[in-house]
Amino acid sequence: MTQVRVLAAVFAAAGVLAAGAVIAKPGFGGFGPKMQFEDIDTDGNGEISQAEMQAQKSARFKSVDANGDGKLSPEEMQAMAQSRMADRVQKRIEHLDTDGDGALSESELSNLGRHGDMFKRLDGDESGGISKEEFEQARAQRAGKRRWGQNSETEQN
Repeated sequence: MTQVRVLAAVFAAAGVLAAGAVIAKPGFGGFGPKMQFEDIDTDGNGEISQAEMQAQKSARFKSVDANGDGKLSPEEMQAMAQSRMADRVQKRIEHLDTDGDGALSESELSNLGRHGDMFKRLDGDESGGISKEEFEQARAQRAGKRRWGQNSETEQN
């Protein structure tokens, strides 16, 4: 268990850059570095030193600092974000594209079953329809989740 905590701390620390999470490569839950312990433990001694951690952070910063001026411009950060988005879109298409045409049709997206399940979740009284009250309640709950755990009552007061 302690080893798991150490590894979790190592991965969390490796994801921290001066520019913040905006430039982090996708990893656990889409954030932080996607790397192995051995990638950071460059001397192979079985431990990650502060120097190795700093070297990793520096290398990741430099990989985004396209013009090498030691600063991340909005353009450099946007380029990283666009690259990450393009990678995610491609992976999503590969995962959902059942007919292999390289694009997602409405039926391929419908096969996810999300809308049918969503309808059942929203129709709290199981009347076969979504009332305005049920709709507004779902919207408030969704807004609360977007604000990282704030509930809708807090937002309305």
